[in-house]
Amino acid sequence: MIPLVRPSLSAELAGRLRDQTDHLRSRSANAATARRRWKNATDDRSALRARLQPMAAGIERCMYCGDSLGTAIDHFEPIKLAPLRAFDWLNHFLACDYCNSNAKRAEYPCDPLTGECLLIDPSVEDPHDHLQLLLGTGRYRARTPKGKATIRTFRLDRWQLERARQDGFQRCQDMLRGYARSLTRGEHQRAHGQAQALLRQPHADVLYAMVRALGSPGISTLIDGDIIEILRTHFAVPPLWSSVSERTRALPHDCGTRPTDRPRT
Repeated sequence: MIPLVRPSLSAELAGRLRDQTDHLRSRSANAATARRRWKNATDDRSALRARLQPMAAGIERCMYCGDSLGTAIDHFEPIKLAPLRAFDWLNHFLACDYCNSNAKRAEYPCDPLTGECLLIDPSVEDPHDHLQLLLGTGRYRARTPKGKATIRTFRLDRWQLERARQDGFQRCQDMLRGYARSLTRGEHQRAHGQAQALLRQPHADVLYAMVRALGSPGISTLIDGDIIEILRTHFAVPPLWSSVSERTRALPHDCGTRPTDRPRT
């Protein structure tokens, strides 16, 4: 799981969602009514999906596990608990069938004392503050109660996900070395493609964990020195991780690609 930047909506779409919410509020809608209204709002759901797709890290990847195709719009706070948030843009995420229907479902764990939600919202907070990805094993370790609840709710400890992250760590290192070779040879377009591939899922969460681990004690025992240097020089850039659209379209700084070599977007 990595930070995501939620794009703004057009005035027209925002107005339509506001009208939907006003309609529910005027009828004191319960969960069943809100769910039915949501199901029938085909055009609104299609428009929302179109805004969520570029927000995802990768080609429409699930915003929770990052591994599978995001096929559903998940209500972060379930309609069952908050009917009036059915059309709330800030409450929508792109999720895979497993995370949405098998894992999370209508779960929304909250702190019993403060009432604060215990699930990580990657659009407003950095998952790294709550989760540590152990690169050698692909396992997530909870740093906080919120991290623990997120692992449990989305089942981020599935062996398939851990194996995929473990394999991703090996692939990232190979791809980083290939990226550096391309720069050395002056193959700027190739370097551009390799950088983009690294910044998309299923590699993005592993690469992000590698970058965040650069200042950790003993990192040189886990990541080879040449990889550390590549990461520090080309990928440890705050703006690189501040915008999903830029992550998937722009190159890391000083990657050797000349302005004339950049593909148009």
